[in-house]
Amino acid sequence: MRKSATNDDVLSTREAAEQLGVALRTVQLWVESGVLPAWKTAGGHRRISRVAVERLIGERRAALSGDPASAVPAGAVVARLQVMVVEDEPELLRLFTMVIAGWDLPIDITPAVNGFEALLRMGQRCPDLLVTDLNMPGMDGFKMIASLRGVGPAYDDMEIVVVTALSEADIERRGGLPAHVCVFHKPVPFDELEALVRERVAALTAAA
Repeated sequence: MRKSATNDDVLSTREAAEQLGVALRTVQLWVESGVLPAWKTAGGHRRISRVAVERLIGERRAALSGDPASAVPAGAVVARLQVMVVEDEPELLRLFTMVIAGWDLPIDITPAVNGFEALLRMGQRCPDLLVTDLNMPGMDGFKMIASLRGVGPAYDDMEIVVVTALSEADIERRGGLPAHVCVFHKPVPFDELEALVRERVAALTAAA
């Protein structure tokens, strides 16, 4: 028999947000992206198990306190993958940062809210991997990616991943993207993104 939604083991999205200490929108994004498992009641309301929330709290604490280099043998060279995430929605940018940090990999994450800020930060340090939205205020992802063509070897070697709500047809109507750009569609497929990042970390470590 299915437990009642009022059972202590089941939380609403608002209750989950209070337990996690985040905004309601953040919990909604976690649910949509599969970070936090949930189901819908007959009335269309999302419900989340308390166990899943407690597990996520533990993972967040581990991500904040963990040391990715601690499992590396003494004397080994640890190459850190430089990842820049460009996303104008604050809660989604926070989600990217939290999930990527939870992968326990040697990664440095640089956030940016639009193409202008991303280019400024790239001038200070060029990332190995750029993860970006397309629809953003100011300079959007299309213009930012176009501006990187022919800038220099460091930018030519940078891998670009687009995560967007736009369809393939919408992207083509707006001029398309270079062939080497990898495109994922929202909600963010974190499993696929993690696999790609792990491949880059392995390649970087092997070359170190």
